[in-house]
Amino acid sequence: MYTILTKIVYFFMTCVKIGGVNSDKAGNFTMQTLLFWLFSITSFYAFIPGMITRIFGYHVFRRGLSSTDYALTFDDGPDPHYTPQLLDLLKRYGAKATFFVVGSHAERYPDIIKRMHDEGHLIGIHNYVHISNWIMRPKTVRKQIERTSDIIHRITGERSVYYRPPWGIVNLFDFSKRRQTQIVLWSAMVGDWKEKLGADRLAKRLLRKLNPGEVLVLHDCGTTFGADPAAPGNMLIALERMLEEGSRRGLKSIRIDNLIKQTENSPVRRLSFAKRLIVGLWLLWEQLFHFMFKLKTISPDNPFMYYRLRKYQGDTLELENGDLLQSGDPVIELHFDNRKLFELGVHSRSSAQLAIRLVRKVEKEFPVLAETIASDPALASAKAVYGVSMINRGPEKFGFAVLDLKDGLFARSTKFYLSILMSVIHPSGGARLKERTEALVPKIIVMPVSEMLRRMNKQPQKQPSRPVEQPLEEELSLEHDLSGATVH
Repeated sequence: MYTILTKIVYFFMTCVKIGGVNSDKAGNFTMQTLLFWLFSITSFYAFIPGMITRIFGYHVFRRGLSSTDYALTFDDGPDPHYTPQLLDLLKRYGAKATFFVVGSHAERYPDIIKRMHDEGHLIGIHNYVHISNWIMRPKTVRKQIERTSDIIHRITGERSVYYRPPWGIVNLFDFSKRRQTQIVLWSAMVGDWKEKLGADRLAKRLLRKLNPGEVLVLHDCGTTFGADPAAPGNMLIALERMLEEGSRRGLKSIRIDNLIKQTENSPVRRLSFAKRLIVGLWLLWEQLFHFMFKLKTISPDNPFMYYRLRKYQGDTLELENGDLLQSGDPVIELHFDNRKLFELGVHSRSSAQLAIRLVRKVEKEFPVLAETIASDPALASAKAVYGVSMINRGPEKFGFAVLDLKDGLFARSTKFYLSILMSVIHPSGGARLKERTEALVPKIIVMPVSEMLRRMNKQPQKQPSRPVEQPLEEELSLEHDLSGATVH
């Protein structure tokens, strides 16, 4: 691209000279034309391709679909000091990773490349030198990829088809190579190339991103432009903490090619375009809602339910303990993680199986929620735990009262929203909605905070708390257990 722009600049500057140095009007016109064409070509060649890959994931792989696996990827190596330590760490935890190597580094340290290959890791291409594709001609980019691929083949006996451009920046002609290479970006970047971030903060960021299907990008070399030479040392410390937590939660890191295969075989891939569009918009709305209303997660390391403290707005309700919940009273409003709900739905064979999985998730979350409430005076002073859901008997098993939602605009809009939600989550899709339309009525679920704390043994009690009843499979259906499908 640098050569192309140079030729354009030269052409227009020649036009200025031909027009005469004293021709201010012609010179200004030519310069405006030059700037216009520079902007247009740059946008078409670089900015627009970069935007559509980041926003829409066009012809790139950046996030997978899995219930237990995620992908660790490492850029810029190999490094003679840090990469061997990283390989030792991965071997200790039985983790597999993908290394996007710089060709010149691989050429310098072939023994490290061979070790990566011998230990079962995938090796990808990160250009021969760490230069952005935006400032190179398509022919130059192609040579960078081919040269690095040749180096990898010479060392390992295998060619790589997985490519990550430096900084994840693609140009227009990168798409033309999609038959020869699979462009891989990422779903999570944590800024590990900066030493000042520190191992502790870096570990917290990694743990927040530790979810099935994630493609995490880290850096095992700090000698590239913009990176700190000692930063990989912090990365190794933080990564070990994440691998330890991942092992505890039953999550494992796999190669990017294996995650791609899982994604291609996922039930989500068989969804219609319309349904995938609904899911995408739905999850985008959830992110916006979480940001606007500052929802907090109950379990930061593995978020499934969220809450926020707000003032109740609605008709006066009588709680089971005799108290009245009135407009303006503080309540703890519950929400499910909609992405997790969707993933549970597409991996469930029936509504009963989905319902059981939901109940088990909630059973794990409620003790943590009760502990959070008990340790926070503001939450403990709330009058009730509150949400809105489709009619069900599931919440009653946890101590919630299920009450009618007064008919009106809010109730109708809530029903519309939750109907869309259930059509996306439910294994039977919209067919279930047509069968049981009379049951799809939004209901209020509510429980006094004091009752939740009592049930979870978070307050001194004179008598043993009543145990939470175990759900019976035959009683369950999806609409019985969507207690957290709260209106956003």
